[in-house]
Amino acid sequence: MNEQTHQKLMEIKRSFRLLMSGPTSQSMRDKGIEYKINWGVPFVELKKMATEYGKDYDLAIELWKENIRECKILATLIMPAEQMLPEIADLWMEQVAGQEMAEMLAFNLLQYVDYAPVIAYQWIASDKPLYEIAGYHILARLFAAKREANERGINEFLDQAAIALQGNHMGVKHAAANCVMRFADMDESYDTIAQKALKGILF
Repeated sequence: MNEQTHQKLMEIKRSFRLLMSGPTSQSMRDKGIEYKINWGVPFVELKKMATEYGKDYDLAIELWKENIRECKILATLIMPAEQMLPEIADLWMEQVAGQEMAEMLAFNLLQYVDYAPVIAYQWIASDKPLYEIAGYHILARLFAAKREANERGINEFLDQAAIALQGNHMGVKHAAANCVMRFADMDESYDTIAQKALKGILF
C-alpha cells in the first residue's frame, strides 16, 4: 500500500468515530448482523464520504480488507466499476458474511460492471443464499434499467425464481420476488410471461 492510500485509510477509519451511531450498531447486532467492528454509520453519510474521496481503486482494495462494516460499504462505493475485474468480484463475494453486504455489493457496484448479467445468472443458480440474493439484486437493477434478457436468459431466470420463491430462505424469496416485479414492469409482454410462468407461486 502506498503512503497516500495508507493516509486516506487512516483518515477514514478515524472519521467513523465521529459519525458512529451506537443505537444503530446495537440494533444490527441484535438482528445478528456481525462485523468485527460496526460503528453504525448511516449509509447516507458513507455516500457523502464516497463523493468526497471519489473513485479510487487502490483505496477500495485496502478498505475491503478491513473487517469493518463501514470500510467494506465504502469500498463498494468508491471502486471504479470498469476496474472491478471478475476475479476480484468473486473474491469479494466469497468474503461477504451477511445479507446487508451482499445487497450493498450488488447495488453499489456489481450492477455497473460489464459482466453483471453473467455473474447474476451464475449466482442465482448457485444454491448459496448470499450469492442468490446478490444475483437477484443485480438482475433487478438491470431489469429496472430496461436491460432485457434474451429468451434463454428469461427462461433460466424464471425457472430459478420459481425455485427460490418456493424455498425456505426469506432473504432469497424477497430478493427473487422483487426481481420478478422489476422484470414484469419492463412492459406488458414481460408481465404476461412472468404471470404465466409463476402462476400459483407469486401471482
